[in-house]
Amino acid sequence: MARQPQPSTAMEKSDVGSANGKVEYANGKTGHANRKVQKSHPPAAKEAGLPQLLVCVGGIYASFLSWALLQERITTTTYGPPSSPETFTYSVFLNTIQSAFAALTGWVYLLSTRRSDTAAPSIFPSRAILVPLTLVAVTSSLASPFGYASLKHIDYITFILAKSCKLLPVMALHISIFRKKYPLYKYGVVALVTAGVAVFTLHHPGSSKKKGRVEGSSTWGLLLLSINLLFDGLTNSTQDYIFTAFKPYTGPQMMCAQNIMSTALTVTYLLLSPYLATTGFGAYLGMELGNGGGEFGQALKFVTRHPSVGWDVLGFAACGAVGQLFICEP
Repeated sequence: MARQPQPSTAMEKSDVGSANGKVEYANGKTGHANRKVQKSHPPAAKEAGLPQLLVCVGGIYASFLSWALLQERITTTTYGPPSSPETFTYSVFLNTIQSAFAALTGWVYLLSTRRSDTAAPSIFPSRAILVPLTLVAVTSSLASPFGYASLKHIDYITFILAKSCKLLPVMALHISIFRKKYPLYKYGVVALVTAGVAVFTLHHPGSSKKKGRVEGSSTWGLLLLSINLLFDGLTNSTQDYIFTAFKPYTGPQMMCAQNIMSTALTVTYLLLSPYLATTGFGAYLGMELGNGGGEFGQALKFVTRHPSVGWDVLGFAACGAVGQLFICEP
């Protein structure tokens, strides 16, 4: 009877040899396996250090301080002769330019930071992520117009005070919608931060000088501001959910996807606004027919008449895009 092969002996020798850093094969030869074993393990992820943190914090402050100054200049500066001054009031057009800049900046960042032997990470890695990303795009696109509209009825100090309390709706939505639980100290931190900013804002020396300069109903303004804060809270809480549920989805991917979808939504609105303005719904929203062309056409004509505001809009969009990049830096 033919003898059956006994591979167990060679396997046992191979196992013992592997433990000692050598592999013994059936023909008696030995070889080192250290290099092969080491190559099988992926390299450890590089953690961000203190210098990178300081650069990101500095970049966020520099970008968004410049962004805020340009925003105030764009929305409050009067253009044209004193007899017929004009103010730039096209918030959706402004947000469209910013989101387009941010989407392009995020895509360039993804391409420039990828490894040479790999493709750039997918912006939309699965169909399941499209629903929460759409919610983020819708809420972020709607938040700013409601905020700008509220400023017609409330003073800027009230607006800043409410925006500084943004942590409250974010935490409330996390608890009510996503059933997230926080340790007690985080509730204390949110309360102290909100109270500190509120005291600083209310007791600012220049706050009394700006009161009484707004027109309209303050109740209506507070309602618009509440909707703005609700959309802000939904945006941030849904972003946190995406990062938790769709790992390893990164900040730059989120930045690119969100701004692509936001740009698509706002461009759609700008193209439809000439037709919406002629409807009862447009009249209810206060959309003006102007000289035709809707908000997009009117904004382009405004920039044509006053070219200096065009450079401010581009600077505003660039600062916002760079600021988002520093926030999303992994």
